[in-house]
Amino acid sequence: MPRLAPAMPPHRLDIAIGQRIRERRRALGMSQVALAEAVGVTFQQIQKYERGSNRISFSRLVEVAEALNCQLGVLAEGLDASAPVDQLEHLNELLAKGGALEMLEAYAALPTKGLRRAILQHAKALASVEPPDKSP
Repeated sequence: MPRLAPAMPPHRLDIAIGQRIRERRRALGMSQVALAEAVGVTFQQIQKYERGSNRISFSRLVEVAEALNCQLGVLAEGLDASAPVDQLEHLNELLAKGGALEMLEAYAALPTKGLRRAILQHAKALASVEPPDKSP
């Protein structure tokens, strides 16, 4: 009996696209079931897309973007097969944090460069503040 080749882990770009789909869906308050119905697949298939365990075809990705009310570029922007793995993993970790996508969308919607710079400086200042010591 021939031995089966070991299963390959999901490609990092499939994982990255899946995470972006999940974040966008959550930002809209949409369930996996609702997204699945909108694109004509099962919610289990959406779960697999979001985990990166199943690759999403280009045509299906376009349908998903339409269902998520966004341009295809929103889901794929900045993803590059030649980009170092560490950069993509770091970006995906940041986007996976709760509220990260909403924060980025709000930042991008600011009308002037000066406001964006001020918000960025404020966020950096808040990030450097140590939480109060809770020991007695």
